[in-house]
This record gives sequence, structure tokens and C-alpha cells, in this order.
Amino acid sequence: MNELKTMQNVDPLTVTADNLVDINDITVNKELSKAERIAEFIKQIKNPYCFKCGNFIVKARYTDNGLSMEDCLQSIIL
Repeated sequence: MNELKTMQNVDPLTVTADNLVDINDITVNKELSKAERIAEFIKQIKNPYCFKCGNFIVKARYTDNGLSMEDCLQSIIL
């Protein structure tokens, strides 16, 4: 659990892009079960809270019962 807290508390201003995985390089077999896909994603991304997307560093926060990313984007665009 401490490792998870450490991942969550990464400050994107203090990391270098060289130390992060680009989410565009992640591929997960869609034939796997949901739990296996999640495990494979975590294994490849290394830190699901701070990663690269192209030239951008992304700091993500997750919630168990909030709006989905799609819902948030739709509310901005529509």
C-alpha cells in the first residue's frame, strides 16, 4: 500500500519525461479478462498516476464513484 501512495504523490514538476512510460506505447490483449487487462496495463505503465502521452506529462487521479473521463470531456465539448 505504501508503494501505491508513493505513486499517487509523484509531483509531475519534479519528474523527467525520460523516467515515465508513454501511454501510446501500451498495448493490452483484449482477449484477457478485465482483471488480467488491468494487471497488464499496470505492469506496462509502471505508474498509473503519472505517465507521458506524447510530449505531455499526465498526472491522473482516480475515484471510485465520480464521473468518467468521457462524461467530463463531453460536458466540456457539448
